[in-house]
Amino acid sequence: MSTDTQTLDEDAVCRWLEANLPGFAGPLEVTKFKAGQSNPTFLLSTPAHDYVLRRKPPGVLLKSAHAVDREFRVQKALAGSQVPVARMHLLCEDESVIGSMFYVMDHVPGRNFNDPTLPELTPAERGAVMDEMNGVLAALHEVDIDAAGLSDYGPPGNYFERQVARWSKQYRASETEPQPDMDRLMQRLSAEQPEDDGQRTLVHGDYRIDNMIFDTHGTACRAVLDWELSTIGHPFADLAAVIMQWQMPVGAEGRGLAGVDRRALGLPSDAEFIAAYCRRRGLKGIDNFGYYLAFCFFRMAAIIQGVLKRALEGNASNPEYGLKLGQYVPVFARHGLEALDRDR
Repeated sequence: MSTDTQTLDEDAVCRWLEANLPGFAGPLEVTKFKAGQSNPTFLLSTPAHDYVLRRKPPGVLLKSAHAVDREFRVQKALAGSQVPVARMHLLCEDESVIGSMFYVMDHVPGRNFNDPTLPELTPAERGAVMDEMNGVLAALHEVDIDAAGLSDYGPPGNYFERQVARWSKQYRASETEPQPDMDRLMQRLSAEQPEDDGQRTLVHGDYRIDNMIFDTHGTACRAVLDWELSTIGHPFADLAAVIMQWQMPVGAEGRGLAGVDRRALGLPSDAEFIAAYCRRRGLKGIDNFGYYLAFCFFRMAAIIQGVLKRALEGNASNPEYGLKLGQYVPVFARHGLEALDRDR
């Protein structure tokens, strides 16, 4: 039984899959993906088929974090919908197999874009990829949660009230040093919540271009990945998460579009992306968008604070990157406050 997040007990995995997955046959080759800070993710290659395994990290974890069972459930429920997802195979809740819960899904071949400037594409292709991203997001928020069996996938009530309370608690549990801007942001998000408009949809929780697989030679989305933060909630949180990412610096760490001449590159402006989403969903527009944007900055700051604490404790999937990522906590908090101020 392995307790190392960097490796996988290949023999144990192979034995379990041979006993439980029809058609599985070794030999098995395992490669760890560099991405996936929260839930370590591995490519399982066999002569006939490639799979992906996502596991909970071992050790003491924050309550409700690393919910691979929820990831498995929501992707299985979306099979055959307008939201492309990988085919789910098996969920293993027996922690004695490799030391933590895990699931196995198909490996989806295609292109993954880490840089939203999409330097490898033409301007027309960039526009098409972003429009596809917009269309998939709108389709996600139009999923009939009752028909998909997901009506109980998140609690009722005001999504933002619930989420601000949850992530404030998570942040406090993983706090490593005082961050005055985070303190102010949490207070203001609680005090300035817009009135609940009653929208209740499936939300991804971490919707961005690097969590999507696109066709190898085209611009169609083949799969949306990383559903750990998905729940039933308010759709504008997902939309604001896209805009939040774009406000980050350009480059491998920020992975944003700050300062980029988007028109020259064929990329949509924030306003154009929001307008296209609203057209697809039949909305006249979005009030209080600065609040939703501030919420996304806050949540991301809380998430990376958790990554930082795991890195400091030696329990992160990629400790070196986790320490570097942790430096952005005050940056995200400051951006959140600025978003609230702009919306006044």
